[in-house]
Amino acid sequence: MAPCNEAMDIASSAAFPTGAAPVAALRDFVARHRRLFVLTGAGCSTSSGIPDYRDAEGGWKRAQPVTFQAFTGEAATRRRYWARSLAGWPRFAAARANPAHRALATLEADGRIEALVTQNVDGLHQQAGSTRVIDLHGRLDQVACLGCGARTPRAQLQQVLLARNPGWERHVAAVAPDGDADLDGVDFSGFDVPACEACGGMLKPDVVFYGESVPRARVEAAMAHLRRSDAMLVVGSSLMVWSGFRFARMAAEAGLPLAALNLGRTRADGLLSLKIEADCVKALAGLHGHATTQ
Repeated sequence: MAPCNEAMDIASSAAFPTGAAPVAALRDFVARHRRLFVLTGAGCSTSSGIPDYRDAEGGWKRAQPVTFQAFTGEAATRRRYWARSLAGWPRFAAARANPAHRALATLEADGRIEALVTQNVDGLHQQAGSTRVIDLHGRLDQVACLGCGARTPRAQLQQVLLARNPGWERHVAAVAPDGDADLDGVDFSGFDVPACEACGGMLKPDVVFYGESVPRARVEAAMAHLRRSDAMLVVGSSLMVWSGFRFARMAAEAGLPLAALNLGRTRADGLLSLKIEADCVKALAGLHGHATTQ
């Protein structure tokens, strides 16, 4: 559930290498900057089977995700959300880190990454071995109570959902981004949504919904890392939401070289030092052994 805030005019697209040049250009960029601030988005996880939200022009491929206001204000929205989540969670939980995640973990192990800030909520960077990770939008494998703040594993809630809604596991649904699932023509009115076992409060995935703000502590931690970095690399994000774009703008204002590896336009195209329009896995696969030459 990536957050959504104000829309801004999209900058005109920057030039980018073609043919065999993209990988070489990326290698050179990484080799020339010893402390990278890396920001990743949905494009980093698509090869793990988790769909993204946006097309090459930065537009929505599907209906926008549920908003925080609708989730907290409408019982029908919560029933629909948790019913779809019940169907989508098993396949989301089964996703595994791909070579793009592992390449970034290797860069960190080589001492090249100051911090990795991810807009994704799948935990695949940590699964690949990265440790300097800020989960900007939270983690879907945790559930939070909006009443008492208690956090429980999402896998545990799955068993509760199944027990209270027998037969729902038989619904066949297409995988959607962030653990959601497309259930068409289904009546959600009878779906039983559990409350917090500790206080009876409302349960919500421990992620930042659209219309909700990223916790300030996360933003400030990321900003501190950015100030200690000498370049920023965006991987698999269009930066269409403010929560991620703000770091690209800060980097540009600070005079830091800014590169983006993304299929399609980004909100920061006019700010980029380097634009590489290529698949994340293919472009990152050849970095190891080249990024530590300087």
